Amino acid sequence: MFCDLGLAAPILKALEGEGYQTPTPIQAKAIPIVLAGRDLLGIAQTGTGKTAAFALPIIHRLAADRRQAQRKGCRVLVLTPTRELATQIAESFRTYGRYLDLTVAVVFGGVGHRPQTQALSRGIDVLVATPGRLIDHIGERNIGLAGTEILVLDEADQMLDLGFLPPIRRIVSHLPSKRQNLFFSATMPHEIGRLADELLRDPAKVAVTPVASTVDSVTQRVLHVESHNKRSLLVELFADPQMSRALVFTRTKRGADRVARHLEVAGIRVAAIHGNKSQSQREQALAAFRAAKIRVLVATDIAARGIDVDMVTHVVNYELPDVPESYVHRIGRTARAGAQGVAISLCDAEERDQLRDIERLTRQSIPAEDRRRGATHPSDQLAQREPKPRNGNGHSHSSASSPAPDTRTGWARGNHQPAGRDRRKSGGRSGGADRVWSAAGSTRSARRQSANRTG
Repeated sequence: MFCDLGLAAPILKALEGEGYQTPTPIQAKAIPIVLAGRDLLGIAQTGTGKTAAFALPIIHRLAADRRQAQRKGCRVLVLTPTRELATQIAESFRTYGRYLDLTVAVVFGGVGHRPQTQALSRGIDVLVATPGRLIDHIGERNIGLAGTEILVLDEADQMLDLGFLPPIRRIVSHLPSKRQNLFFSATMPHEIGRLADELLRDPAKVAVTPVASTVDSVTQRVLHVESHNKRSLLVELFADPQMSRALVFTRTKRGADRVARHLEVAGIRVAAIHGNKSQSQREQALAAFRAAKIRVLVATDIAARGIDVDMVTHVVNYELPDVPESYVHRIGRTARAGAQGVAISLCDAEERDQLRDIERLTRQSIPAEDRRRGATHPSDQLAQREPKPRNGNGHSHSSASSPAPDTRTGWARGNHQPAGRDRRKSGGRSGGADRVWSAAGSTRSARRQSANRTG
């Protein structure tokens, strides 16, 4: 129980008001470590309660050692990749610290500098920021980080996807060497492992789920369909009344707008959210989705980890992501807080490579069916597959390094066929209003940045 973790009474009162009594596994393991002042490396899927895992013990430590933050300074800095996630984290700090005199500020792009500058000038307890805008404020000397006691890096792998590693290192160079570091990520690619080694000192490690695993309560399936028939099939799917609150993901901003317009013409209440939308438009769309005023929210990957909405019944991958880890984060928007959910992926012939990459990463075969029109010849039919049995670690018995033949396509999964088009066409500038930084590094990192440039 939360009351057994040694948290201050005002925090327990706030948790009780929210109806929270039992911590999630990541919370139960991480909170005592953070309370003890140790550095922490936390690996957990999205939707497992990571925010409370660091927010609750941080609030406790701030309350136990009340001191005024330095002018133009902050005692706690939380770095996060997107505006929506920054807003959610700040709201969590305010909710859990409502009975304490806690000051919280949010800094991200897409809005004016002046209100943020004014908030920073007084000195604050907790600053939640996206890297690009924070770099701007540091450059304008609106904030100094010399007095920061705790650094939290949340969703570190998405920071890598968006090319934020250089600005993170630049921000860290302004921090004092004596500080507590909390590092959270859903996956652990090599680049993130190197960053963790740079930032953390003798960290405690907490991993509550296998790296890059999908939530068991999400029922997954793939529908093979021609590219030009995707929109009509999407409308057909929404004939199911059980799809009462659905997220639809596209690769590009223009694609999101086109899909939203098509659904609207079909009489489905819908809104789109992506980097070309203003902050007020994004907030209005999320509010309407939470309040069930719209049935569908069409989004790019910029929102894959920034949307925390209860009772999302379905996630639809209208287009498969170029970065396979993004699939895990997309479908993690459903089946939250113990609920069940469904993830449907529409896959055309040119997306077979992405599908194989996803299955390799998650070490599972996703059940598939052929929804192509006129696919009546036996050789055209794609086998309906059941998930492979998993071993005790939650992984498929088949080796990721030795993939089995792909019965759907008739050629080995390992035989990468050339794509019929460039899957990385840019839909415009980066999806966030924050500056997207080009990170020199591995080919994998460059691929991720290219893929996310369409967000």
